[in-house]
Parts: sequence; C-alpha cells; structure tokens
Amino acid sequence: MILTYVVAYLSPAAIVISTTAIPLASTRLYLDGIQVDQGFRTQFLTRMATTWGNEDMNYADLPSYYPLGWFWPAGRLANLLGIPGWEVYQPWALVSIAATGCVLVPVWQRLSGSLAVATAIALVSVCVSLVMSPEEPYGAVVAMGAPAATILAKRALLGSWFASVGLMIYMGISATVYTLFTGVVGVSIVAIAAMFMALHSRTWVPVKHLFLIGGGAILIALIAWGPYLWMVVTGHPHDGSAAPNYLPPEGAQIPLPFLTPSIIGVLCLLGLIFLIVRSWDPEVRSMGVSLIGFYVWAAASMVATLAGSTLLGFRIDILIVLVLATAGVLAIVEFRLVGLDRFYPNRFSDKARRYITIILTVVLAAAGLSYAQSIPLKNMTAIDNAYSNTDGYGERADLAAPDAGRYYADIDAEIRSHGYVPEDTVVFTDEINFMAFNPYLGFQAFTSHYANPLGEFEARNAAIESWADGSWDQLADPDAFAAALEEVKWRSPDVFILRGELDDPEAGWKTHVSEDIYPNNPNVRYRGLQFNSAPFLDDPEMWDVAQIGPFVVASRLSQ
Repeated sequence: MILTYVVAYLSPAAIVISTTAIPLASTRLYLDGIQVDQGFRTQFLTRMATTWGNEDMNYADLPSYYPLGWFWPAGRLANLLGIPGWEVYQPWALVSIAATGCVLVPVWQRLSGSLAVATAIALVSVCVSLVMSPEEPYGAVVAMGAPAATILAKRALLGSWFASVGLMIYMGISATVYTLFTGVVGVSIVAIAAMFMALHSRTWVPVKHLFLIGGGAILIALIAWGPYLWMVVTGHPHDGSAAPNYLPPEGAQIPLPFLTPSIIGVLCLLGLIFLIVRSWDPEVRSMGVSLIGFYVWAAASMVATLAGSTLLGFRIDILIVLVLATAGVLAIVEFRLVGLDRFYPNRFSDKARRYITIILTVVLAAAGLSYAQSIPLKNMTAIDNAYSNTDGYGERADLAAPDAGRYYADIDAEIRSHGYVPEDTVVFTDEINFMAFNPYLGFQAFTSHYANPLGEFEARNAAIESWADGSWDQLADPDAFAAALEEVKWRSPDVFILRGELDDPEAGWKTHVSEDIYPNNPNVRYRGLQFNSAPFLDDPEMWDVAQIGPFVVASRLSQ
C-alpha cells in the first residue's frame, strides 16, 4: 500500500525526468537555450540571485513589473547552491514542474476520491504542459492547477470554507507567478458565482465566499505587485505596457483541440462530451462554465486587436486543453464505473468486468506511454538550442565553437577592473545575452514588451538616439558628451558595450534600439545606431576603452 502511494505521488516527477531532464542532462541551459524570450527570463533570474528585494530585472531603483513569484525562490536556490542565477534556471524549471505535478496527485485524490484517477489527471497535466508550455515553466505550474481550481470553485462558492481558503491561496500565489492566468481563472470564478446565485437566488453564500477568495488573493498578490502599484499611484512617470502587443498566428484562431487527430485530441473530445452530458452535475457544470470563460477570453483577445492590443489569448490555449483533457480522464472513469451497467445492464459477469478493466488499463497506459515518448521529439528544436547556444561560461554543450558569448567573461573582468560591481553598475548595450549571464543593471531594456513601464522605454530610446547622433557633431567633445549623459533623469550608463574596432575609430561603433511594430509578427524591429568614437577616445582621463573580441568596452573613470 505504501509503495503504491509512493509510486503514484512521484510518477509526475518521473515523467519530467525521463522526457525533459535526461535530454538536457549534458547542458547547463534550459529548453530553447538563450533564444529570444529565454534571454529575458534568464536575465530576470540572474538578477533575482543578487537581491532579496523586489527589484526590476533591468532598470535601477525600480520595483519589478513582471511577477517574481517563480523567479525570487529560484534566486534563493541559486544562493543556496552557490551558482549563478542563469545556471539554476534549468534545475529550478524541472523541479517546479515536477513538484507541481506531484502536488496535483493528493489534490485530485481529495477532489475525486480516487488515487488512480488523481494520478492519471496529474500525469496528463504534466505531459500536456511539457508539450504546450515547457519553455515557460512558471506559466506551466499555474496552468496545471487551473482545472482543479474550477472544481474547487464550486465547493468554495457553495459554502466550503476549506475550499475557499485553498482557492484563495492558489489565486493569490498564481497572481505573483503568472497574473494572466489568474485573471482568466478569476473571471471564470465570478461567472460560476453568478451561476450559483441564479440557481440559488435566496442565498448570499456565493458572494460571501467570493469576497473572501478575492480579498485574500489580492493581499497575497500585493507581495509582488504592491511596490509597482504604489509607484504608479504616487505619480511616477510611466509608459503604457507593450507586453500584450503580440499576435502570433495561433492568437487569431479559436483553439479546437478536440478536433486534433492525436491522443490528446481524442481525450479532449471525450472531455467535451462529458462536460455536455454531465452538465447537470454542479462540479462538472463549474468546469464547463470555466471552459466557456476561457473561450470568451480568447475571442475577446481577437476583438481587442481592433483597439490596438490583445489579451494574449494564444496563451489561454493550454488552459483550454488542460480542462478538456482532465474532463476526458473523468469521462473514461465515468464510463468504466457506470457506463457498462447503463448501456448494457446485466450483460457482463464479474469476470468480464475484470477483463474489460484490464484491457482498458492496458490501452490507456499504452496511449499515455506513446504520448510521453513523443515529448522529446516535440521539443527537439528547443533541446537543440539548449545544446547549441553558448552558456554563461562561454561554452557550448555540443562542443562546437562558441559564438561571441565566449568574450563575456573577459568583458565582465574588464568592467570589474575599474572598481565596478555588477549589482550597482549601469551598462548600455544591445547584447541581451551578456545581461542574461551577468547581473548588471541596464540603461535600456531590449524590447518594450519586456520593459518595465516605469522605466519610460520610449523616452530612453530618444535619449540614446540623441547621444548617438550628437556624438558626430555637437557631442563629439568628451565634456559635452559627458554632460549630455548627466542631463537625463535616470542613472546614466557607467559602461558602454558596443560593436566596433579600436583600429578603425572613424567607422564608429554600432548598437541597436528596438521599437514595437505590432500587429506585425515578429512584433519588434531593430534600428542600428552608430556612435562616434571621439567622445570616448579623446579624453583618456574620462573613459578607458578596451577591445575585447568584436566588442568595444568603454568604462567611465572616476572623476
């Protein structure tokens, strides 16, 4: 009996290890390496490993805009293990997904009353997450809890204080980790409360419990969001967030996973049928209302495009699949428990029932094994990137020649040689990977979509362009250039990392700034800027300039 529980409770972790951890065993990087969005996520984690406070991943003296509920503990793990933040990304991602899957087993055991059902749902949830959202582990861990939250909502809103507290904790913690999913699930919970109010018009129980859930969740969420919101309400200048300005092809399509010719597609189809046929059951109805809410959000995101933004509806796909797949598991259980008697009463002996159970178990186990085995293949490109990208030690796991990242350690040493420490040094560069591996403060974020609105992205871009353009005429004098740097209202750069050659100073040194071009996909355009070398070279007492690989590193000297 004890062994059964151990196997059941740890089986989700076994899936994560066998399908993802082992394929990544020979690289320090996580899925997708340091490509695109992983660069920002790695920068955030590297930053959290250097601070115990609520600080922005890039800008100095600002609280974080992106929820730090997953990144802050990762930073503490990096401190405990004594490794850089970027290096803890892979183990923390794997551990957090595995741990969430394992926690789902007792949660669903409590909700369903069956260890077998709970294990099946947890395994399906982990497999779906490892296929649909493995590169965003903090989103995956919140998404996996959404189906349970939809059932917990029914029990909470009909009077269970235990369920209300559990749902409050889930909503609060999820808001500190992946606020988008919190908002989507929260809207669904409000819809469920409205439904129960309509069905039980003489009671205010759903409203009381809704206020408890919402109020408690907001208080928890303020741990991450409070400092940012305080600066906004107290009048700190800020831009509008560009984070929702992204419309990939799937964001313009209504997700219909139950029509997909796959194992999960079949499971989702069974789940859809189950939600319709069993809609008289309050818990199933609660799941159904939540599913409708998810679809409404996806559709509303498309409509929001007409207003110049989105609700990131494509991110909701995983919630829809998880709810339908979970309902699919419940449908199979329902068929086995009552289906035979309902459709073929008194036709099967006890021996026949045992054989049917064995056959059904074998078929489902084979189907699950087939899907699990396909996970590394589905993530093949992401795994390849983890091996082919240069890591923070300037190495590639595939042992091929590293890219320009091999020079990052030398750049770091050059900056430190002038007395600068990363945690209190503002660097201007367009080398996102350098910032991902080294916890320097950045003068400018790399795209507006990951920029803190309090950082005033557009105004900083304008300042950078004025420096670059002016460096060829009125700011060519080092003193004038230094004065221009000090005129901005933010901390000015202590170090510039640009591309160029000291042997050819007249050619100038290059960098880039980005701009949002939504609704285009890709939604970012980079524009090259050329800095004149004169402001840096003409006064050796103001700047120390070093050539490191293809980079020119200009460090401001103490005055």
